[in-house]
Amino acid sequence: MGRVTHRTPAHHVDLSDPAAPRIASRPDTVAVEEPLEIRVGGVSLAVTMRTPGDDFDLAIGFLLTEGLIGAAEDVRSLMHCQDEGEDGLPTYNVVDVTLAPGVTPPAANAARQSYITSSCGICGKASIEAITTKSRYAVARDRAPVDPRVLAAMPTTLRAHQKVFDRTGGLHAAGLFTAEGELLVLREDVGRHNAVDKVIGWAAREDRLPLTGHVLCVSGRASFELTQKALMAGIPTLAAVSAPSSLAVDLATEAGMTLVGFVRDPKLTVYSGPDRLGIRP
Repeated sequence: MGRVTHRTPAHHVDLSDPAAPRIASRPDTVAVEEPLEIRVGGVSLAVTMRTPGDDFDLAIGFLLTEGLIGAAEDVRSLMHCQDEGEDGLPTYNVVDVTLAPGVTPPAANAARQSYITSSCGICGKASIEAITTKSRYAVARDRAPVDPRVLAAMPTTLRAHQKVFDRTGGLHAAGLFTAEGELLVLREDVGRHNAVDKVIGWAAREDRLPLTGHVLCVSGRASFELTQKALMAGIPTLAAVSAPSSLAVDLATEAGMTLVGFVRDPKLTVYSGPDRLGIRP
């Protein structure tokens, strides 16, 4: 449990000299990708491909950002089920969630009932309507300002704490920051949506929701789903190292969030909510 990297045979090819390519055969370190099945009361809810570790935070974050629970207190307990791998050893790739008394179990059509890949967090949604789950938090009312210079420096801080990425080059990262630039928690995962769920699940278990005045910084692009997850946790500002999608911009604008892309110190591009950054077009 918690194994996040794996050594595998590889052939390293150097084509610097076209006439005499150099080939070195030696093991390489890759990020582990394994399925995690999330069950509620013994009933399978979803399977996501993830990097092992922080599985309870992932399960809590997933249930929250899907709108299936409202707070961590809606969960009475979580446990790993000792499923067997191909070698007969337990893999801990199943988490069973027991809801608190009085909490309604999710309906069969309310969750992702199919295989979720690490590259596509919204695959398997029952309908387009299910994607637009409304947040219980009105982030438009959160007017906490963020200095754009502080925001621009966040990806550098994020990158400095990506320990597994340093070894594999194959993981996304999500970090929760204060408006002053303090990194509170960072999670890495082969799936960008999983990294965000792990961060939000941590925050929920720490009784920090809603995340008023905070910034979510992600190492890749800002998709619609990541924007929705930030909204569901009450995060007013989402910063991404790469580009946003059109739906992410639409959702952020409608919700009153600040969405910033291409955050690479000293530059960034603001797509919605420039007033929080003190920018007056």
